Amino acid sequence: MSNEKPQAGGKGVVAEAASPNMVRVTFLPDKRSFEFKHGTLPYQDHGRPASILDVAMNFGFHLEHACGGNCACTTCHVVVKKGEELLSKMNDDEADRLDMAADLQLNSRLGCRAVIEKPDEVEVEIPAWNRNYVSEVPGHD
Repeated sequence: MSNEKPQAGGKGVVAEAASPNMVRVTFLPDKRSFEFKHGTLPYQDHGRPASILDVAMNFGFHLEHACGGNCACTTCHVVVKKGEELLSKMNDDEADRLDMAADLQLNSRLGCRAVIEKPDEVEVEIPAWNRNYVSEVPGHD
């Protein structure tokens, strides 16, 4: 589903406003985007329902989660680039776990804990250390 339309005067494209009640999650640096109607995502039993990890699993996008999405590791660490206000607030357990994450940033979250609570666009980046880890794990190409 493309939300782009030609811009008047032939000067490229502009993004149309997202449909009401739709969520778009984009994973960087892959630039892979997935859209769904808010509140309709089937739960995939890892992380919290409607979390960044749950979205990844629903659409077959690999986001490492060595602990099964139980907030017991930092392998699902993401950096929220857009849409932080759409996500659940960070609780103490997530904050404590993130303190151990490599390359911690002010907008870091655990994909298993960051729940999309409102429709619109969310953009997250998988840190380079995690992308490198995944590429070195046997069976992950």
